[in-house]
Amino acid sequence: MRIRALPILLLLSLTFPLLPFPLSAQFTLAQTTQDRNSEANRLLEEARNLEIQGENQAELQKLQQALEIYKQVSDRPQEAAVLSGRIAPYYGRLAQYAEALNALNQALKIYQELKSVSMEAGVLSVRGWTYYFLINNRPQAFNDYKQALKLYQQVGDLNGEADVFSRLGWAYYGIGQHQQALDSYNQSLRIANKVGNQVLAAYSQLYVSQVYTELKQRQQAIESLLQARKQFQAAGIQSEEARTLRHLGGTYWAFGDKQAAVNAFTESTSLYRSLGNYIEESYVTREYGLFLHEVGEDDKALEILNRSLTLKKLVNERGEEARVLSDIAYILEAKKQPELSIVFYKQSINLTEVIRKDLQTLSQQEQKSYSETIAYRYRALADLLLKQNRVLEAQRVLDLLKVQELDDYLRNVRGNTDSAQGIPNRPPEQQIKQSLDALLNTAIQQGKQLAQLESIKLGDRTEAQKQQILELRKNQEQIAQQFQDFLKSTEVINLVAQLRQTTSGSNFDLDNAKSLQDNLKRLQQDAVILYPFVLDDRLELVLVTPYAPPIRRTVQVKRDDLNRAILNFRTALKNPTSNAKVPAQQLYQWLIKPIENDLAQAKAKTIIYAPDAQLRYIPLAALYDGTQWLTQSFRINNITALSLSDLNTQPQAKLQILAAAFTHGIYHFKVGQEDFNLAGLPFAAQEVDNLTKTISNTTTRLDRQFTPDLRLEMNDYSVIHLATHAAFVVGQPENSFILFGNGDRATFRDIEQWRLPNVDLVVLSACETGLGDIQKSNGIEILGFGYLMQKTSARATIASLWSVDDGGTQALMNTFYKVLQQGKVTKAEALRQAQIAMIQSNDQSNGKARGSIEIVSTGVPTNVVNRLNHPYYWAPFILIGNGL
Repeated sequence: MRIRALPILLLLSLTFPLLPFPLSAQFTLAQTTQDRNSEANRLLEEARNLEIQGENQAELQKLQQALEIYKQVSDRPQEAAVLSGRIAPYYGRLAQYAEALNALNQALKIYQELKSVSMEAGVLSVRGWTYYFLINNRPQAFNDYKQALKLYQQVGDLNGEADVFSRLGWAYYGIGQHQQALDSYNQSLRIANKVGNQVLAAYSQLYVSQVYTELKQRQQAIESLLQARKQFQAAGIQSEEARTLRHLGGTYWAFGDKQAAVNAFTESTSLYRSLGNYIEESYVTREYGLFLHEVGEDDKALEILNRSLTLKKLVNERGEEARVLSDIAYILEAKKQPELSIVFYKQSINLTEVIRKDLQTLSQQEQKSYSETIAYRYRALADLLLKQNRVLEAQRVLDLLKVQELDDYLRNVRGNTDSAQGIPNRPPEQQIKQSLDALLNTAIQQGKQLAQLESIKLGDRTEAQKQQILELRKNQEQIAQQFQDFLKSTEVINLVAQLRQTTSGSNFDLDNAKSLQDNLKRLQQDAVILYPFVLDDRLELVLVTPYAPPIRRTVQVKRDDLNRAILNFRTALKNPTSNAKVPAQQLYQWLIKPIENDLAQAKAKTIIYAPDAQLRYIPLAALYDGTQWLTQSFRINNITALSLSDLNTQPQAKLQILAAAFTHGIYHFKVGQEDFNLAGLPFAAQEVDNLTKTISNTTTRLDRQFTPDLRLEMNDYSVIHLATHAAFVVGQPENSFILFGNGDRATFRDIEQWRLPNVDLVVLSACETGLGDIQKSNGIEILGFGYLMQKTSARATIASLWSVDDGGTQALMNTFYKVLQQGKVTKAEALRQAQIAMIQSNDQSNGKARGSIEIVSTGVPTNVVNRLNHPYYWAPFILIGNGL
């Protein structure tokens, strides 16, 4: 469900973007006692203009040319200033954080050599900000801040000291340490007042108000903001006064003071408008519109949001434009106008997909729209479409939802030609969109005229120009009302009536349906695609078959009940002495039973599966129909997103395997808040040895030979088999990792750099996935791993959802590779046959621990004989990617 009120931290991150550089050292290029090189100065000015125009590559060339000049003339301070003040921010706004850090580190080294302590401290402060907010390495951020603070104190730079205390306040607030945040802000405020720096004091007042708001201390929060406003007024900084008013509106909102919030938002909007600051006006009008919706004034909210939308388009902030379109859609849905809501959600998502395809062009302002997850837009649209039985469109949205979830998690998932097409509009929707575009384009053209006229100084304006400005301002206000009038017009009413007559059997978007069906036919695997979609009040199943339109089946099960069943099933699966058939059969009733007849009619033998939310934590193959397991009836091939997958690429003709294992030793380390003690896998050497005996073209690397450099060899093989720990950890991508035999780790961020176009399959035989809080976890780390493997160009990967003992792992892997070696057998079929062999086996486990992520007793009685036909042994392994 859409979150109605902006979280206070998000509100503040938009309201008070952190200054990119310390107030005491703005790094705008320090003047030296020598004449500045005019050529370098010209290049830097040209680079600034190119930045404004969005010409990123040309801007970088100018910056590098200027940098080279300073190197040639041995102007070290200017060289450091360009690196830290221009090149590092350039890479930062393009999300190229490694390059940004490299530039900062070069500048830091220069200032250290020059013994310029204040400038060294300034770069450390900026680097701390980069680590904290961009890279999410908070320990390093705190370390940099504290080093900077020590250096400023060493040289008596009070302004710098106050600035670092303010940054520390932000950092402590971000990790929930409110008292430390208050202490830091108050230290900053005390020093700023001592040196008479009222601007810095005003910023500290702004920042400390967020802590008071979080602590529900209304009086202190409001007083801090009023004081900040007074100081900005005294300093004559109207833009920051407007910013304070904007935040004051949000704070009154948080405390339920409706009229005070209206007054503050209105005053902020007027002040920004008088300054011609359309970017900031667009932000405050969005927040004002959401506030009005929150207090039940939806018509007024839509007027204000239309103004925000116009401004977003005027300043070409596409990511923010998509966000406001989604806000309008949400309010229209609340007003019981689902057809119109769909129109706006489609526009929001289609714009998002266009942006994704060309993500590197986002401005700093646009990147703010990616500071919160936006998958809810896709979920809201899919929900609305399914309620109207528009299944084909819903299927498309569900597929793009996977891409967006990956982007929310990894932050850098690029789209492609397919995903960039978004969701097509039906003819009535297209007509509504065209009429709205015409209305907005009129407003934008008038806005550009107004901006040009307002750029003329007040005293230089002619009477005609003054009159034209008043007329244009009046027109701008009228357009907001025209937007409302259009939504209620006869034209829109008639078009909505046409949409209500639409059924899932209509011939809309036949090309898309035909493309899906043709793809399934070309596979020649008797394949169908299954999209489960988990909603709060129900479960939706969307099934795509080769010879019919997509099928929708609704299951009346609440999310909480489904999650409870998932947790029970997973608990049973991880205990080899449990009766896993009971929870397995319950989930079968919800996930497969409703589409049993559809699968039979399609003569399906392969299910291409795109699990949603917590369903990612359980293997579909282990569902039970009362007689047999699902894997005994179907091949199962998980995918990340169909739009990102090519299921028709052929595997390598000959198996050539690189097998590596961690067999001895123990490594201790900490990831985030979690401690890991990982022991070698005692029988991994035997696993690799068995593989060598089964397939002669196998190269092995054990323990100290198994290092990160192995990635340089991987592309020479068709199969990479890693018998080592891999942890899929809930949280940031940096928390999940693969362990090498020498103790080094490859995090998900490291895996992003791997390139494996010749690799057909990557096997991780000792993974562990921690479920965590099932209400908060959604399995995105599993989806993320599958995508990262796919991004390397490896065709498929096999990983486990929990760590199995050596008996189970060896039995399954031995059979899997024997079947795969036969040739003309797909990876999905080989895995299925290996699983069936274990189900039909009466063999016992050897009971040897696999070296689990957490070294704890399994709790299994020693007198119990564990049979390999229990799903604990054969079910954890899932195949993701192209296994067909």
